[in-house]
Amino acid sequence: MEEFRRAYARLCVAPQEPVLRRLRELGAAPGRGRLDLAAQSLSLETCGALGRLLPGAAPFAEVALGDCGLCEEGGRGGFFPRRTPTDHLGFLFQGNNLRNVGAEALGKLLRQNKSIRSLILEWNSLGVWEEGFSFFCQGLGANNFLQQLDLRNNQINHQGAGDLAMALKQNFFAHLHMYLRWNNIGLLGGRALLNCLHSNKTLKRLELAGNNVPSDILKAVEQAMNHNQDRETILNETQNRTYILSKEVLSLKDENTKQFLDLMDTIDKQREEIARSGRISAARVSQLQEALDEQHSIMNSLKAKLQMTEAALALSEQKVHNLGELLNAVKQEQASMAECAVREGKLLHDLSAASEKNLLLRNQVDELEKKCKVQQDQLFQVKQDLTNRTAELKLRAIRAEEHLEMEKKRFKQSLEDMESLRVKEVGHMTQHIETSERSMQDRIQRLEAIRIALEEELSQVKAAALAERGRAEEELMKVRNQARLEERQQLEHLEEKLRLMTESRNEAQNCCIKQKQMIAEAQAKANQLSLHADGLRRRLEELQQDLKSKEEEKVTEVNKVKVELQEHIGHLQAERTAQDGLREKIAALERQLKALSSSHREALLDKESEISVLLEKLRTKEADISRMKEEEAQRASFLQNAIMAYVQGSPLGTHSSRK
Repeated sequence: MEEFRRAYARLCVAPQEPVLRRLRELGAAPGRGRLDLAAQSLSLETCGALGRLLPGAAPFAEVALGDCGLCEEGGRGGFFPRRTPTDHLGFLFQGNNLRNVGAEALGKLLRQNKSIRSLILEWNSLGVWEEGFSFFCQGLGANNFLQQLDLRNNQINHQGAGDLAMALKQNFFAHLHMYLRWNNIGLLGGRALLNCLHSNKTLKRLELAGNNVPSDILKAVEQAMNHNQDRETILNETQNRTYILSKEVLSLKDENTKQFLDLMDTIDKQREEIARSGRISAARVSQLQEALDEQHSIMNSLKAKLQMTEAALALSEQKVHNLGELLNAVKQEQASMAECAVREGKLLHDLSAASEKNLLLRNQVDELEKKCKVQQDQLFQVKQDLTNRTAELKLRAIRAEEHLEMEKKRFKQSLEDMESLRVKEVGHMTQHIETSERSMQDRIQRLEAIRIALEEELSQVKAAALAERGRAEEELMKVRNQARLEERQQLEHLEEKLRLMTESRNEAQNCCIKQKQMIAEAQAKANQLSLHADGLRRRLEELQQDLKSKEEEKVTEVNKVKVELQEHIGHLQAERTAQDGLREKIAALERQLKALSSSHREALLDKESEISVLLEKLRTKEADISRMKEEEAQRASFLQNAIMAYVQGSPLGTHSSRK
């Protein structure tokens, strides 16, 4: 801020002390301040210096230059900056009598400066010169960042209102508030602004009080603003709903991905556990295989020992057999050989020892066979456990894969359900928005039809208000500041009165609208009856033409009678009698016309009675339609509640709510 003050003092040969004092005060304040130079009567040099310094690093959030006497010289002095570095900047130029050059400079400012959010221009004369105000409106149409525009008391006529309407048609401002009270827009300007609102759906507020604009146009503008606000609320609701739904879908996707990742982690853990158990079982199987090999080796050694023992047993049996034979030979030779007794004793002793040894060997063989059977049973049990464990691991792996496939399918199904639900919700909201827009357009068209009938009734009130406004403006020009306060108080009072009058007028207009709807329907029926009457008239004309033809024939006959009068007097009398007959026919035709006119009157009366009956039916139909609309609204609310309950009651909704 101090650099800005020094730069201002450097650029100005004679810097103004109030501007320096205000800059020093702003330098002591923290943050971006408000440059308030209202009622300071700035010089051309100061205007040029500020215009050169503001596009730099000016730390101002708002610049207030009300009642500074800028006039046309400020615009020529290059005060209005083409760009500003800070966003959300506001300019206040009220009470500076800006006209043609000021309007052009403001148009350039709006065209090139995209950071201005608020522009207060009340109590100027921008609408006096149509070319300058048209250039201002072109700059306004090129700027789509402005949010507040105050053009009160700027002498804007219907041509300027048309230029503003063109700017609003060319550019759709986001959240623009426009104040146009106490100008001279009139009927044509009000219609132009109302017509531009059919294409501009983003204008938030448009004030046209005190512009000699008919009340029906003001009402239509207010309804259009309400429609824009309703549309914005609906769009915000749809955006919020879509954001919530997308957020819910993302959360469900994240949750499903987390579940999928957790499932994959569990599957990986199960696979690692299966691999670890497989390694453990393989190590155990290898150990058991080694033990089995050792047992096999032991069994082979035992079999070899058994074979050796069997061979020894066979040898011993052979020896026993040989000994038996020898014993028999010895018994035969007992008598002759005494020595055989001692040998026999020895042989018996050897035989008993061999038999005992044979029994011991048989016992060892039995024990070894039992051990072999036990080891075979253990080996078979180990093989059975290994096969059971491998089958169980395979079954668990198959189950895990099936569970993974089921989770994948359920995740895809849940994503598809959520996507279809989101598409249905978005389609329902877009359909609801389209129906609301169509209903609002129908309401605007009906109000446009009523507008012309109410203009004449309110013109006198507007003329009186215009005269009162002229007197108030003269008083305000004499004593400006005091008159401004008084005018604000009077405006508040008038706005209160106008609010009360508009409330009563709205009630009357509602009654008028209903009656005019009935009248419009009756007029439609009357048009139909008039068409029928036109047909009857055409028929009457045809009858009159026939009558004229008859009269022409009569004239021709009379001429013939006149020519042949002297020759055929008797024939003339006959012709006269024929003419009398024709006159009787004419009288009969006239009587028939009277009867047709009386029947036409009766038909009109019947049609009027039918119109009353149809109006009564129309009232009943409107009551039925309102009742059906309420039922549809209830059904829509029930459907929405059911959808929300379904979403909350679905597996994904319960899982997300549980989480």
